[in-house]
Amino acid sequence: MHSIPLNPTDRQTILGHYRRSADPDVRFRAHILLLLDAGHPWATISAVLFCSVSTISRWKRRFEKEGVDTVSGRPRGRRRTGIHIWATVVVRWVLTLSPTQFRFARSRWSCEALAVVLRQDYRVTVGRETVRRWLRDADLVWRRPRPTIRPKDPDRERKLRTLRALLKSLPADETAVFQDEVDVNLNPKVGCM
Repeated sequence: MHSIPLNPTDRQTILGHYRRSADPDVRFRAHILLLLDAGHPWATISAVLFCSVSTISRWKRRFEKEGVDTVSGRPRGRRRTGIHIWATVVVRWVLTLSPTQFRFARSRWSCEALAVVLRQDYRVTVGRETVRRWLRDADLVWRRPRPTIRPKDPDRERKLRTLRALLKSLPADETAVFQDEVDVNLNPKVGCM
């Protein structure tokens, strides 16, 4: 028997994959299984889907062995090695530590800075694009920051009271000197975060 009998639940699941999956390979596999369930000859399926008979045979065999989960397929690409542990470490660094704690004179992380720390301190040779992919996988992506118009320092009033008290109690033989910006920029340029 060259077709496969799908029970109503499996058919609905596979039909859902066929209609809604963003992955064309998943839709392709679902299409093969749905056509096999409908009882179409393999030659027709091969002609309609522009695939070989061996491809149809492979997915029929996998479905019979693994069930509906075979439609999603196996993970593609290289197998994960021990390096994926470093991806977790990098994400934790970005979320909890600052670059200054790794001897950088900067306040924000960059993919290149993370790659440098991995190479120099831990002898893990990865490039900045690999680090960027790790961060993207953790949903840490570059977004344009939104500037705030006024500072929201909860201790502002306390700090001002302390400064005013200091100036009032300043002895006559001492001078208070302070430096401020010459031009106050009310809408400063905000860097990437």
